[in-house]
Amino acid sequence: MSYRVFDHTADLGIEISGETIGEVYAGAALALFDLLTDTSAVRESEERTVAVEGEDEADLLVNFLREVLYAWNGEGFLVKTCAVREISPRRLTAVLRGEPHDPARHRIRMEIKAATYHQASVRRTAEGWIGRVVFDV
Repeated sequence: MSYRVFDHTADLGIEISGETIGEVYAGAALALFDLLTDTSAVRESEERTVAVEGEDEADLLVNFLREVLYAWNGEGFLVKTCAVREISPRRLTAVLRGEPHDPARHRIRMEIKAATYHQASVRRTAEGWIGRVVFDV
């Protein structure tokens, strides 16, 4: 996974790169949890399958990250790994592996409220793929 954080007024943006489009989506999910907590302390004891649809690749990225973020905000589930199983321009299925939050072992670094459409993009480059998304923090 390769990502970088970029400054955005009152929010937090990330740019994710990968050789394949699936790596960008998986990398975005992992980057989200890398920002949220120290993922080295998270075990892969449980699995969740996430399926989302979107109008295009950028919409799909935002919808996917909203579902992934719900695993944390709605269920208290921390993600350690993400594997994209099926992907098309308008649909994605991924498997998230991790565990429920344990306050004794998992320190939460920051609150991430939502993935936004502002500057959201997924595009092909000569080297592979790049995705960008801004989080409301």
